[in-house]
Amino acid sequence: MPQSPEPDGVPDASAQHHVFVYGTLRRGGRNDIARYRPAPVHVADACIAATLYDLGAYPGAVLGGERRVVGEIYRIAQQVEAELDRLEGVADDGSGEYIRRHLIVEAGAQRFECLVYEIHPSRIEGRAVIDSGDWMAHAAAS
Repeated sequence: MPQSPEPDGVPDASAQHHVFVYGTLRRGGRNDIARYRPAPVHVADACIAATLYDLGAYPGAVLGGERRVVGEIYRIAQQVEAELDRLEGVADDGSGEYIRRHLIVEAGAQRFECLVYEIHPSRIEGRAVIDSGDWMAHAAAS
C-alpha cells in the first residue's frame, strides 16, 4: 500500500514492511538482502507452505501445498521494497518473472504480514523441485 507523502511532498522513508525471502536474498546469498539501504532488519527465520523449484542460478517458489520452504523475515523500508520489485522482475500486469503476494507468515508465536515473491507459473515447466525446500542448503550442495 503506498504511503502518503509528508507535507513537503517527500514519501515517508520510515514506513516499514516485512518481506519473506527464500532464495538468493537470504543471509549469505548472492543477492544478500543486507546490501540494501536502509539496511533491512532480520526479524525471524520461518517456513511457508510452498514448493521450491531450481531455476539454475536461483530458485522460485509456488505458494500453497503440503511442502515447506525455508526462509527469513526482514523488516524493510518502502524504498527497499521498490528495489526488490526491480530485482525480481515484477510487472504491474502480473506477467513478470515473479508476482508480488502478501502472506501471513508464522514465526514461533508471532505472525507477520509479509511480501513474498512467487515465481510466475510459466517459469517452472520442466524444472526440478528442491525437496528440502532450502535454497541455501541446495546451492551449497550443488
